[in-house]
Amino acid sequence: MSNFAFVSDFDGTLTEKDFYKMISDDYLGEEIKTMYKEWKDKKIKDVDYLGYIFKNIGRNEEEIYEDIMKISLDPYAKQFINNIIAAGGDFVVVSAGTSYYINKVFQKHGIKDVEIYSNEGEYRDKGLYFVLNENSEFYSEIYGIDKEKVVKKLKQKYDKIFYAGDSAPDIKPSLIADVAFAKNELVDFLKAENKEFIEFHNFSEIWQKVQTYLKEWK
Repeated sequence: MSNFAFVSDFDGTLTEKDFYKMISDDYLGEEIKTMYKEWKDKKIKDVDYLGYIFKNIGRNEEEIYEDIMKISLDPYAKQFINNIIAAGGDFVVVSAGTSYYINKVFQKHGIKDVEIYSNEGEYRDKGLYFVLNENSEFYSEIYGIDKEKVVKKLKQKYDKIFYAGDSAPDIKPSLIADVAFAKNELVDFLKAENKEFIEFHNFSEIWQKVQTYLKEWK
């Protein structure tokens, strides 16, 4: 079984903490609390909430780069990605954050040959701004990028899809994946959907399970 892809969310799945949470905790704090509640109550779109936080970092590009370098990548992620590629699979990242910081984190860790589907972003006026492509086949007005659409497209290319995620935008792609790995909020969401999944805390726990599936699918 070589025609497979392992698709993963970035923030909170491949990393210890979401970048928007790091920024919010460090630089926004109290001022974001009301907006946070409105976002959780689905009165504010994800792309607007995250967009507000990223725009209001209030630091120059060099300082924001220092913040990005503090993103804590799962210590087993690089080896796991290498294992997937060595087994003949592709590793794909889907993120409703922005490739602006994802690319920098991967460069720091020497992670290559990973396909990334995410919102474009750019630095200006002491913040990061989403550059959304409304004409993209994967566009979502809620998240900027529709992860389910990405996975549906990948399913046309690959025989089997693994998916790993941690929060609400990962529900729909998890439901259509052949095997779903879940952590944090996604665990309860998938239980509510009666979707079979494997709970995990870091990527050291996953490789053996992936190998088992690959053997079964041969």
